[in-house]
Amino acid sequence: MRLKTLELKGFKSFANETVIHFNSDVTGVVGPNGSGKSNVVDAVRWVLGEQKSKELRLDKMASVIFNGTKKRKAGQIAQVSLTFENSKNILPTEYQTVTISRLLYRSGESEYRLNGVSCRLKDITSLFLDTGIGADSYAIIALNMVEDLLSDREQARRRMFEQAAGVSKYKARKHETKLKLDATVADLDRVEDLLYEIEDQLKKLEKQALRTQKFYELKTEYKDRSIELATFNLVRHRKAYKELEKQIHQEEDNYRSTEAKARQMEAEIEALHKMHIDKESSLSEHQKEVNQLTGRIRGKENEKNMQAQKLSFIEQDAQRLNDLILRAGETMRRLESEIEGYQSDLNQEKQQEAELSEDVAQALAQLEEARKNHNLLKGNLDDFVREQQSIERVIVDLEKQKAVQQNQIENLRRDVERTMADVATRRSEMVDLEAKITEFNKSAQGFQEQIGKLEAIEEKRRKDIGSTEQEIEVQTKKLAEHNRRLDAKRNEFKLTKSMVESLEGFPESIKFLSQQKDWAQNCPLLSDLIYVREEYRVIIENYLEPYLNYYVVPNADAAVQAIQLLGRTQKGRANFFLLDAFAQYEAPLLMLPAGQQAIDLVEVDPQYRPLVAYLLENVLIVDDTTAAGKELLAAPISSGGSENRGPVLLSQSGAFVRRRFSLSGGSVGLFEGKKIGRKKNLEILDTDIQKLESAESALNSKLATLQTHLQSLKKADQTDVLTREREALGQVQSQMAALRARIENIATFVQNFDAKAAESGELITQLEASNVSIEKQLKEKQAAATALRQRLESADGSFREVAELLSKNSHDYNQKNIEFIRQQNKVNTFQQELSFREKSLAELRSQTQQNQATKTKNESEIEFIRSEIVRLEGELTAGYAEKKAQEATLSEAEQTYFKARNEIHERENILRELYRKQQDLQGSINRLKDKFSDVKFEITAIGERLRAEFGISVNEVIDKEPDPKQNQESLEREVNNLKRRLDTYGEINPLAIEAYNEIKERYDSIANQRDDILQAKENLLQTMKEIEETATQRFLESFEQVRENFVRVFRTLFTEEDTADLILSTPENPLESDINIVARPKGKRPQTIAQLSGGEKTLTATALLFALYLLKPAPFCIFDEVDAPLDDANIEKFNRIIRQFSKESQFIVVTHNKATMAAVDTIYGVYMPEQGVSAVAPVDFRQLDHEAMVFEAG
Repeated sequence: MRLKTLELKGFKSFANETVIHFNSDVTGVVGPNGSGKSNVVDAVRWVLGEQKSKELRLDKMASVIFNGTKKRKAGQIAQVSLTFENSKNILPTEYQTVTISRLLYRSGESEYRLNGVSCRLKDITSLFLDTGIGADSYAIIALNMVEDLLSDREQARRRMFEQAAGVSKYKARKHETKLKLDATVADLDRVEDLLYEIEDQLKKLEKQALRTQKFYELKTEYKDRSIELATFNLVRHRKAYKELEKQIHQEEDNYRSTEAKARQMEAEIEALHKMHIDKESSLSEHQKEVNQLTGRIRGKENEKNMQAQKLSFIEQDAQRLNDLILRAGETMRRLESEIEGYQSDLNQEKQQEAELSEDVAQALAQLEEARKNHNLLKGNLDDFVREQQSIERVIVDLEKQKAVQQNQIENLRRDVERTMADVATRRSEMVDLEAKITEFNKSAQGFQEQIGKLEAIEEKRRKDIGSTEQEIEVQTKKLAEHNRRLDAKRNEFKLTKSMVESLEGFPESIKFLSQQKDWAQNCPLLSDLIYVREEYRVIIENYLEPYLNYYVVPNADAAVQAIQLLGRTQKGRANFFLLDAFAQYEAPLLMLPAGQQAIDLVEVDPQYRPLVAYLLENVLIVDDTTAAGKELLAAPISSGGSENRGPVLLSQSGAFVRRRFSLSGGSVGLFEGKKIGRKKNLEILDTDIQKLESAESALNSKLATLQTHLQSLKKADQTDVLTREREALGQVQSQMAALRARIENIATFVQNFDAKAAESGELITQLEASNVSIEKQLKEKQAAATALRQRLESADGSFREVAELLSKNSHDYNQKNIEFIRQQNKVNTFQQELSFREKSLAELRSQTQQNQATKTKNESEIEFIRSEIVRLEGELTAGYAEKKAQEATLSEAEQTYFKARNEIHERENILRELYRKQQDLQGSINRLKDKFSDVKFEITAIGERLRAEFGISVNEVIDKEPDPKQNQESLEREVNNLKRRLDTYGEINPLAIEAYNEIKERYDSIANQRDDILQAKENLLQTMKEIEETATQRFLESFEQVRENFVRVFRTLFTEEDTADLILSTPENPLESDINIVARPKGKRPQTIAQLSGGEKTLTATALLFALYLLKPAPFCIFDEVDAPLDDANIEKFNRIIRQFSKESQFIVVTHNKATMAAVDTIYGVYMPEQGVSAVAPVDFRQLDHEAMVFEAG
């Protein structure tokens, strides 16, 4: 993939449309300071998706739009386009040329385009994923980024390594997975709380739902029998609308036929789409087969080359064996000749050995005779010698004893002197040690005080942690309880809203009128007008139950309009309160000592208050838990009030309703009080939910504050400091103990020296007296030795003559014996040489046989390999032919693919025409149905009872035929019987089944969610583990390759003897480890990279960048004035390595350096033809002769 062009318009200083072509391997961008050449690099970053304005040297992103000059207006749009040639299919797209564009308007709107089609930034990011191209990739390097890279600012070093290793996406996926896991755990806790709360409600509702279900079954049976009875009365009316029905059916048949054709056409289109996808898959499969066949052909070619290499090796080995066999034959013949020669020489030497043995025997006899005479004279002489030796031994012993004692005396005196000096030194040392003990005592006291303070701080911190954790637990429980209340309110809100919207529990007529928006806008239901507090809601609702389904209309006209509407549509009956009739109504005032006016407990708009006052006239609420209330409920009620109506007493518990002549009451149902004031209740619930949500946020904030405080307390752990202080105290105490032990040792030493000095003085006196006695004995023995020496000299002359004869005979014997031994060695040498050659001959014969067998085996293998090469050549020929055929098939599949796509477009046009025809038929059907409704209106009067009682339309039963087995009279009796059973069934909760089913469904749904969440949690944990393992493996493999590349490139830029390395600071956790750079150029040994010169830093960073390129080459690389710190010699190295890597990647170099300018292929000069507006001028150096610039130091 190559970068082709960069197009700019309205971007920074490039006000005019500017195009830069990148047709060469190395392109230079030059220009004076402030000309806008770095804006070229910023444009590339920006179009690739850079979102940080500071990376573009701006305070805000809108500043990329040309801001105008003195002569030009500010631009309204900044547009940059970057075009790539996707020749190697590195980008995952079918296009050979890919252009990405980014536009920013002055209004703030922005747009990304891919080949002129609007897209998202995510689409562009995904397109360039793992290609080495990106706004923050290592392919775009500025001078300041070199320092960032070497100082590892904001982990720039790690970011580049992760891009090259391809693990950035793994880290992002791991972070996303961790967030999902946290959310999953929170969801799981919430779901468990919901299930706990719902289970209690579910048990209560189940019992009520069963009773209600039984009632509805009885009611359904009553309805079915009533409908059968009604069919007897509807038979005679069917023929009246048959003709219209027939016409409607015909039109509907036509409609369905057209619809079927449309569906068929849709199916055909869908099938074609599927076939199109299949063809696309087939095309992809053909491409894959061609690639696989190419791979197999390359495998056969490699196998053929390997067989050829193997054949060459075996042939060379066969030639080597043949040479060995020939050389072995010559060697064996030489050895056989040498064996014959050594055998002859050995026989001659053995004969000479026998002759020398006889000479040795004669010389030995003469020697023994001379030795006998010598021994006789030697015996006499030995007596004198022994006596002399005895005297001399005594003299030696005396002199030795004298010298030893003298030495002892000197040693004792030296020991005393040396020990006295040592004692003085040690006494001085004792003074120093006692001073040190005093200092250590002070240090120990300081450490003990510090330890006491730290222990107090640590104890307080532990108590704070305990209290904070308890507070967190309390707040967590509060939050969980609060969330349960919030969920309960939300569920109640949802249920109430559902009941309000569906008008649950209201007749069909009420639902119908509520759907007539024009009429119902100013005509509310009575149940929606009033609102009562929770404790009185059941009482008021039970009393007003007969009137809650009444509509409150402004006047009689609105009521008449509704009645006519119901009559026309046969939707049943409804009741209405005429609001204008209550305009002058005033309710009488009735007071009882223990009662409270019901009207005072009702909240209602002023315009509706007269109506409600009328309905609650003389209605009092009495507290039946008090004695006065009970007495009032039990007492007779006198007449009073308007129309002679007496007061109505309602017990506060809702159990009693007392009138003048009647008393009613019983249990209070679970869902009583839910019908009145639903809309108002919705508003209150919404307000309560908002308050609870605000309280939830406050609790979460408080909990977060507590957790932050807990973390700060845990981070303030002083245990390590306390341990170090205790260790320091222990060391001080140990040193004090050692010093005290040393003082005691010195004192013991001084005491022992005094006793030893006295003993040494006594011993010196004794030794000096002993030496005087020895000197006297020594003089006496020396005189005796002189006299004996004179006698020995006279006897020694005769012995000397005999000794000379013995010496001569011994010499003769030794010479002849030596010659005899030499002859024996010579014989042994000949025998060894003979044995060695015989053994060598046997080994050569064996080796020659083995070589001959190997040679035969090689000849057989040569023939086999040659046949294999012939076979592989045949298979390759067939493979080449098959590849050509498959490529032809691939071309045919491509043509079929595009043909199928055109066929789909034609079918879609036909489908649109069918849709239009279908709409025409629908209009015709609707017109016929309008006429049919006019006819049906005449029939529906019969079904009015069915509608009023069962809420069903006559159309639902008009087509039924009466059962011939049924008798109309028996049906009437059965219907009456069921009616009586329903009337005496008792009170039920009509919402119980729906509420039970809804809560049961919700419970099952939440339980399933809990199971799904648990499974999701396990999957997320496994995913995180797999991501971690994969990312670690890829990172370590990539790091090792980059490390090797870095060392090699670094030595290329410096010298082979220089040292460079990359080291992980924590190799056991490579994904989080810092990456340290070791660089020691030119024999230097810097402790950090910061100690290198600017040029050395730049070359080191360049080495690291190219090490990354060797692992994962980027299609292009941009250097923005990176060569600025380099001297002339290093510039040459820098240009040389760029030229080397330009074979694989394009390079764009922004520079001021003339040597770098001379090294590029094409150069773009950036200049300003007018103030504040940049333009470019290209120069192609490839057509010019180039001479390398040579720089000399000094």
